[in-house]
Amino acid sequence: MLTTTPATAQARWLHTSGVVPTAADGSTPQDLAEQAALVWFNIGEMLAAVQMSPANIVSITTYVVVGHPLAAVMAARDAFLNGHIAASTLITVPALAKPEWQVEIAIVAAG
Repeated sequence: MLTTTPATAQARWLHTSGVVPTAADGSTPQDLAEQAALVWFNIGEMLAAVQMSPANIVSITTYVVVGHPLAAVMAARDAFLNGHIAASTLITVPALAKPEWQVEIAIVAAG
């Protein structure tokens, strides 16, 4: 199903680059599920900083290092979105910028 929303001059957009699983103290969890939850936490902080919420997300691109189970990454996304539906693409990659990173997520939000 394809739906459209009329654009307005007041529309605000948030485009992130890849958000990575790094905590405020610089640490990265080893577990993929914890990394995915941390990335979504970081995205939530970005959304809150511009007075947006998960309901404003319109597009998600997720990068996961090949060979890792995808279910934990998808579960973290679904938990964060809490029923909100957004366009979502998941891509497996051979590696990310740091070897300890197993997942990276970019979003587009509108509000």
